[in-house]
Amino acid sequence: MATMTVVVVNEPGGLENIRIEDRDIPQPGPGQILVKVGYCGCNWADTQMREGIYPHKTDYPLILGLEIAGEVIDVGPNVNHPKRGQRVTTLVEGGGYAQFCVADAGLATIVPEGLSLASAAAYPVQGLTAYHMLYTVSRISAGDWVLVHASGGGVGLFVTQLAIRAGAKVIGTVGTPGKEKKPLAYGATSVINLKDGNFVEQVLDLTEGKGVDLAVDSLGATTLDKTFDAVRMLGHIINIGEAEGKPIENIRQQCLVRSQTFTRFHLGHVIGFPALWQEGNHFILNALQAGWLNPTIVETFSLKEARNMHEAIENRTNSGKLLLQTGPSTDS
Repeated sequence: MATMTVVVVNEPGGLENIRIEDRDIPQPGPGQILVKVGYCGCNWADTQMREGIYPHKTDYPLILGLEIAGEVIDVGPNVNHPKRGQRVTTLVEGGGYAQFCVADAGLATIVPEGLSLASAAAYPVQGLTAYHMLYTVSRISAGDWVLVHASGGGVGLFVTQLAIRAGAKVIGTVGTPGKEKKPLAYGATSVINLKDGNFVEQVLDLTEGKGVDLAVDSLGATTLDKTFDAVRMLGHIINIGEAEGKPIENIRQQCLVRSQTFTRFHLGHVIGFPALWQEGNHFILNALQAGWLNPTIVETFSLKEARNMHEAIENRTNSGKLLLQTGPSTDS
């Protein structure tokens, strides 16, 4: 049987647990496609899976990688779309750090002609998370104030661009000097360094005491706890992670103070709504192709450099997307 090169974690641990191995190329089953992977996106969730702290069940050994773009080279039974030879982008339940990957045909979206596979691999996790927070969980409107924590990170940069395109005004926060440059370049009204005093006071000053209409948080811990005070009455807070630690437990009490609403969003829950899923994909792909949405790719690594990629995302100095290129470029 033909083999492929993969990045695998045989047991949870540090960077040293990332291994390069050869594995048999998988075969697609019913409803599945086999993709020759061009690029795989790197996400914070990948590091959590490697360390064994991902909040959802993870089995080992594990080939990392949750989002890919590449060419369909085989299809399983009962698959009419996509077809062999078509370029696709999709989420996968692991397996993306490899030269070949099996994926659910129903989740795959055709990559438009002229759009690079690198750009197509850079958006599924972060871009779709941003889109569905703004248009599914919430309803962004022109004139809204939006607070975006970690605005220099992957999700934050997508949220910033999408919100501004919708006519909203964005206040970002960062924790590392220098990461304010890209959100400001994309049109953020202001970016606050969380280490420079009370961000709540600064948000209230910028919004003339009203507070923001929507806050997006991926940090958790005390940042999320304080964020309720920066959101207006009847406003909305969306949390997508706890990169800094778990927040207070009594979220309900926080919401009651100003009749606010709170959502703990997970992109995987959108998968059960096929029309909604494809709507988000087409919106983002059209925006990337039109050129007004930037996937903000900052560095690309080879399979053998996977440890370096994880080290780069963990040091939190990068502002944008890291990609894994699994073989020679096939971008058109």
